[in-house]
Amino acid sequence: MTSKHSRRNFLRGQLSRPEPPPLRPPGAQRTRFSQLCTGCGDCLPACPEAIILRAQGPSDTSMPLVDFSQGACTFCGACAEACQTDALQADAVPEWPWKAIVKDGCLSLQGISCRACEDACAPRAITFRPMIGGRARPDLDQAQCIGCGACASVCPSGAIAFELPDTPEEDC
Repeated sequence: MTSKHSRRNFLRGQLSRPEPPPLRPPGAQRTRFSQLCTGCGDCLPACPEAIILRAQGPSDTSMPLVDFSQGACTFCGACAEACQTDALQADAVPEWPWKAIVKDGCLSLQGISCRACEDACAPRAITFRPMIGGRARPDLDQAQCIGCGACASVCPSGAIAFELPDTPEEDC
């Protein structure tokens, strides 16, 4: 798991990390997506996994979001191919930056036998280590995680979240 605080923010007196950006479809132009996306919704029906939905909130209500509770992403690039504005670019699909994290609500951490995320993880990024008392702690190998969301879609407690890994500049 990544640290909640970087040294730079600690020295600045900023003890909490800012809210992560919304989980946009693969191939989203990180810095220019909100300027390029018109909210046309062409990417929604193009997704064979049906995990791209419209945002439900006061701001950017027409912007697409990825919802891993609906299933996992295969990174097929169909959403980017359907995008006419270049807000999603097919050649950037393999560069999906998001990584899974396991939150405290994990059933296994509560002493309930559950390893659904481990079973669903094709790259085998999630393993469980036995702990005292019969519990098992999930270990997530960030280097193995491809951020597909298979683990999140099967988690009965919703304990899987996604975040952008720390960049080297934050740790300087």
